[in-house]
Amino acid sequence: MNVPAVAGEPGAKTGAAAGASRIGIVAGGGTLPLAVAEAAAARGERPYIVGLQGNASSTIESFPHSYAGIGQIGRILGALRREGCERVVFVGSLRRPNLLRVRIDTGFVRHMPELLRILRGGDDSVLRAVARFFEARGFEVLAAHEVAPRLLAPAGVFSGAAPDAEALADIRLAFNVARALGEYDIGQGAVVARGYVLAVEAAEGTDAMLSRCRDLNRWGFKNRQGVLVKMPKPGQDLRLDMPAIGPRTVELAAEAGLAGIAVAAGGVLLAEQQAIVEKADALGLFLYGVDGEELRAWQ
Repeated sequence: MNVPAVAGEPGAKTGAAAGASRIGIVAGGGTLPLAVAEAAAARGERPYIVGLQGNASSTIESFPHSYAGIGQIGRILGALRREGCERVVFVGSLRRPNLLRVRIDTGFVRHMPELLRILRGGDDSVLRAVARFFEARGFEVLAAHEVAPRLLAPAGVFSGAAPDAEALADIRLAFNVARALGEYDIGQGAVVARGYVLAVEAAEGTDAMLSRCRDLNRWGFKNRQGVLVKMPKPGQDLRLDMPAIGPRTVELAAEAGLAGIAVAAGGVLLAEQQAIVEKADALGLFLYGVDGEELRAWQ
């Protein structure tokens, strides 16, 4: 498959890069973009990374790369085409930009009507539209876990500590709350302790949600109580914005006084899995992956 270039866009000629298809990675923040690139390289791929300025970590520079602003769509498309990338993965955290300050290029202007329509939707509809935008230009959009399946959360307990009966009841309630909110394209997580819904994730993200839970002691809990749950929204396109946790998530959950973290097995990415487990064990938190059968039984 040859990626069609739009006349006048940068990278319309692939030059020496023409040949075997490469995987392009459009990288946001965090460690996941590098992990996906390493997984791709380990299976014989030649990943090329376009780092989103103000988001991507400098660790991506261990691979062939370039940078582009979030509004420089022509530059992003051009880099992917120039490097012979026919498949693309979007991965990493993304700070919500101030649209009045976003630097745009001629590629953005060329596609402005379509891009402005995309930006009017909610989070999930925007992401689906982004995927369609790239597919319409000849790219195959892959999920991060298709390239790096080992990043997926496993089922069952994957830490030293395990949830007790009370924690399992909180997990069940938190999953049902997160699932219900996800129907309205709101967040991917919730915090429940002893049957109380303490917080739900909205636009602020998981870290800020956990920061709001640091006053759990006002509930009179003497020991660690409660759980953070992370799961995809119902019907979410897992190729983009798949929920993820990392070592910092564990730290913030511990600071909030929680007993552990539960995630949808196979539906959440683990950034630095070994570090996550080591951090949880050091802080005394459990990590638990809820499989699909268990989730369906809770509906």
